[in-house]
Amino acid sequence: MQRLRVRYAKRGRLRFTSHRDISRAVERAVRRAGIPVAFSAGFSPHPKISYAGAAPTGVASEAEYLEIGVTTPCDPQQVKNDLDRSLPPGLDVLDVVEAAPGALADRLEVSEWEVRLPGADRELAVVAAEKFLAAGTVEVERLTKKGPRRFDAREAVLRLTALSATGSDGTDRTAAQVAGQSCVILRMVVRHVTPAVRPDDVLTGLRLVADFAPPVPPEVTRLAQGPLDVRTGALADPLDLDRETTRGGEAGPAGEHVAG
Repeated sequence: MQRLRVRYAKRGRLRFTSHRDISRAVERAVRRAGIPVAFSAGFSPHPKISYAGAAPTGVASEAEYLEIGVTTPCDPQQVKNDLDRSLPPGLDVLDVVEAAPGALADRLEVSEWEVRLPGADRELAVVAAEKFLAAGTVEVERLTKKGPRRFDAREAVLRLTALSATGSDGTDRTAAQVAGQSCVILRMVVRHVTPAVRPDDVLTGLRLVADFAPPVPPEVTRLAQGPLDVRTGALADPLDLDRETTRGGEAGPAGEHVAG
């Protein structure tokens, strides 16, 4: 059985779609696209489609991942085109590769997030971010299925910066502004730990350490997730290893591969 790994985006209003509804949309799209998906054995067979590192409901993402098992070999580019056409607008297929050995979830070590805070004050956000990073621990509380749970939100945060609507790199971000208000952009790189530390946990931490709270609900987007390059501190593409392996390459250090 061939396995195909898919990177897709969750955009616009579909960020409010639950993971269960996204799963149903993907299954319908696979059928419409004519992809020869494999099914599990047993009394109640189900399509072999699995998900890794799904973003929470209400969060947009440019880096969601799933894996499809197929019964006959498929061209990844053709699957990308067919699946993308069959999904609703806002669920957009960005990449498809043939899977190499190993679990994709093991490569998803960190996520990079962008949190837009319309109406927030950048200077206050910068001070809050500095206090958060300087803290040894920042304990926050989140309501889970098993009740309230307290955990440290600081240790998982590797980077946290505050930018204005036009970033320090000069990138025009005026689209993030609302009705002429200022807009703060928080960028954060967060390690995947248990329990998961989410952007809203970091915002809770900013309120606790610096009394910083956005005036309106934040707009959260996951920009990337993958392995952490220990040499540069950057995120690597988790599908690079699949590309190099299927081309006959030999895996090197994180984020680096050697041709065979």
